[in-house]
Amino acid sequence: MKFLWDSALGLLVVTGGLLGLTLPFGKLATAAGVPAMVWAFAISLGAGGVLLGSLLLRGQRVRLTPHKLRYFFVTAAVSYAVPNLMMFSAIPHLGAGYTGIMFTLSPVITLVFSILLGVRRPNMLGIVGIAVGFVGAVMVAVTRGEAGQPADLFWVVMGLLIPVSLAAGNIYRTVDWPEGTGPIELAVGSHLASAAILFVGILALFGVEAFAPLGGVPLVVVAQVASASAMFAFFFRLQAVGGPVYLSQIGYVAAAVGLAAGTIVLGEHYQPLTWAGAVIITAGVFITTRAQSQTVMAPASAT
Repeated sequence: MKFLWDSALGLLVVTGGLLGLTLPFGKLATAAGVPAMVWAFAISLGAGGVLLGSLLLRGQRVRLTPHKLRYFFVTAAVSYAVPNLMMFSAIPHLGAGYTGIMFTLSPVITLVFSILLGVRRPNMLGIVGIAVGFVGAVMVAVTRGEAGQPADLFWVVMGLLIPVSLAAGNIYRTVDWPEGTGPIELAVGSHLASAAILFVGILALFGVEAFAPLGGVPLVVVAQVASASAMFAFFFRLQAVGGPVYLSQIGYVAAAVGLAAGTIVLGEHYQPLTWAGAVIITAGVFITTRAQSQTVMAPASAT
């Protein structure tokens, strides 16, 4: 476990794989009538609660400061509440596998933000790898969802906004990371803040009856909370070990898992161009992983 905790590649595979499971779980939940906002709330509350229990059992606690509170709520909004709401809203229209492919655009957008802010950028090999992955993502995007069921442009745009929000979160968490704070504490605070934001939104828009459909999918809820709790424990560690650009590549792994699960488990069907794009994206992952050991570090900037 210590080797995994210190390995950027190992953390990338585990975190991306667990993130990918969110896609089929989300499709099962929304198909059972669970509103997208409620499912996003269940993930944040469940993951935050489980990780908080783990923290307390180890004799630790969340120490609140004005800086941490700001970090928790900004991270909650741009990294969890907003992208999860968009993702679970889009899945019924685009398919779990296709929506997952949208994650693959996150490294490109993160790279642009990272260069503009001077946080960190990869070397030329890393840029080539991300560019290769982007070409594959474009091939997938133009197919507009499942074969024979092209989605409305609105939902394609909604899917494209997911990686924009994720990229903003990748950069923000690095720039504003509270000094001396561990990854589990940040995961706990950010998820509970996300749950609070979503809870207020649910009550304002739908009322308490919106939570009723969760009772129809108890096993999916348990499985989602378990995988999300594990994922976010590794997620913040990967942020510290690999940096924002490398972290953003969990989308490549998540897309592969989502595409496989959507096809094999959920019976989704995609065009040959979608699969070709997925293969090219995989090539991009291998190139960027190779480049990670040669990554050029740029001084962090808070401006």
